Amino acid sequence: MRLGVLAGGNGLGLDELIGQVREAAGAGLDSAYFSQVLSWDAVTLAALAAREVPGIAVGTAVTQTYPRHPLALAGQALTAQAASGNRFTLGIGPSHGPLIETHFGLSYDRPARHVREYLSALVPLLRGEQVDYHGETLTAAGRVMVPGAEPPPVLLAALGPVMLRMAGELADGAVTVWTGPETIARHVTPAVTRAAAAAGRPRPRVVAGVIMSVTADPEGVRRRVAESLGPAGNLPSYRAMLDRQGKSGVEETIVAGDEPAVEQAVRAYAEAGVTELVVSLFGDPHERARTLGLLGALRGPRGDAQGDAQ
Repeated sequence: MRLGVLAGGNGLGLDELIGQVREAAGAGLDSAYFSQVLSWDAVTLAALAAREVPGIAVGTAVTQTYPRHPLALAGQALTAQAASGNRFTLGIGPSHGPLIETHFGLSYDRPARHVREYLSALVPLLRGEQVDYHGETLTAAGRVMVPGAEPPPVLLAALGPVMLRMAGELADGAVTVWTGPETIARHVTPAVTRAAAAAGRPRPRVVAGVIMSVTADPEGVRRRVAESLGPAGNLPSYRAMLDRQGKSGVEETIVAGDEPAVEQAVRAYAEAGVTELVVSLFGDPHERARTLGLLGALRGPRGDAQGDAQ
C-alpha cells in the first residue's frame, strides 16, 4: 500500500503548500494530492509541486467536473502530466449539489449521468484521441495533444454503489474519503473490483483519504475535527456514507492515538484492499510531525512500505 498526504490548509501560501509536499517527499512518502476548493487550483498546484519536488507522485483528490468542460480539463491534466514527468494522477468528482448550484449557478441535475458522460469523453481525450461525443448532458468534439504527456490515471470520487461501479468500469479506480477500513473491505473494494473485472479492465486502484493524528489527546483532536468539519458531514453523499458506517459525524472516522494505535489502523486499511492511503495531517505542529514521522517509518524504503503495510 502506497502512503501519501493531502496537502493544504486554510490561508496557506504557495511556498507553504509546496513545503508540505517537500516534507512528505523527505519523509519517504509516495505521493501528495491537492483538493479543489474555492482557492488554489488543484491541478496547477500538482504541476507546480512536481516541478519543485522531484521523485514524489502528485495528483488531485479531487477536482470538480461540473465547472470544467472535458476538453479544458484534458488539456490542463495533460499539461500537469508533462510538467510532472508523468507522475500525475487525475482525481475527479461531481462535487455536491449545494456547492455546484450555489457557487457556480449550474444545475446538478442527474449527476450520475453527468459523470458517465464526462468520463466517456474525458478518458479518450487524455489518450490523445479524436472525440466526437454527443450525450444528454454534454458535448465534446475535438482532440488534445500535449507532447511528452502519457495518459494520466483517472480516479473517480466514489462512495455510493453507482459511482463505485463507474470508477471500476470507466476509470482507473476510486478515491474515497472518511470511510473506515471495515466499510472499504465490505463495500468499496468489492464493488469497484467487480466493475473493473466485468469491463475487462485491470485491477483498480482504491485510494482512501483519512484524517490522521498521532497524539496524546485523541478526544481533543476529534472535538477539533468536529468543530472544523462537522457541517460537511451533512452533504448528501457524505451523510449517506457516514450512515452506512453507523457514524454520526466526520470526527468518528478519523485515526487518532499513539503510534501503535495509528499503525494498527494503517495496516487495517491495507488489509481492506486499499492501494494508497492519502492522509490529511491534523493537529498542532508537534502532532503533525509525529504523524508524518510514523508514516515515513511505516513506508520504509520506496517499494517496501513495511511489506506494503501488511
